[in-house]
Amino acid sequence: MLEIACFNTSSAIAAANAGADRIELCADYAAGGVTPSLDSLQHLRNKIRTPVNIMIRPREGDFDYSDAEFQQMKSEIELFKPVSSGFVFGILDDENRVDEQRNQELVGLAAPLPCTFHRAFDQVPDLHEATEQIIKCGFISILTSGGQATAIVGAESVARLQKKFGDNISFILGGGVRSTNAESLQRQTNVLWLHSAAITKSGEDVDEEEVARLLSPPVRESEVS
Repeated sequence: MLEIACFNTSSAIAAANAGADRIELCADYAAGGVTPSLDSLQHLRNKIRTPVNIMIRPREGDFDYSDAEFQQMKSEIELFKPVSSGFVFGILDDENRVDEQRNQELVGLAAPLPCTFHRAFDQVPDLHEATEQIIKCGFISILTSGGQATAIVGAESVARLQKKFGDNISFILGGGVRSTNAESLQRQTNVLWLHSAAITKSGEDVDEEEVARLLSPPVRESEVS
């Protein structure tokens, strides 16, 4: 299964046309992704039927948010909930540990829509402890590169997490996933979902042909191996 991170509506339409299983809609690629506009999601709902999860992130930088930023995240979930397929967010404390109380509150607010804990996960000091906390909070999936800068470097770590926790939560492998390495990464980690921005040129636009290559038969076949 393939999730494509898209930073504008034209990219989301291209990814959907190429067969992506899900869109993660964000804004501002240079910032690593922040909350998009409601208009962008409403526009997509008139163009595609592919599920669209919304990034809830008030700013770039760390994941330890002020009270005002937390209230903003709550308001954004309420705003997007009628038209979103799910949400993607993650809150850490000042020691980069999972903030259970705040995350659980947002998951509850989003219900019954599913929530993914994003790559803030890769900043925590103990991936196994954090996974247990995230499961407790009610997330259904974790986007991760295994605590490393890229999925290639962190693949072994993700494989260990998948083996230990895979029956309780879904791991989505992201961070430098491309058509040239997708098959081997999926085989190595045994995860069901891959995540890629599928950007091959300067800028923030999805390469539709790259999405199609990511969806090639070897990746599909490995899902059921």
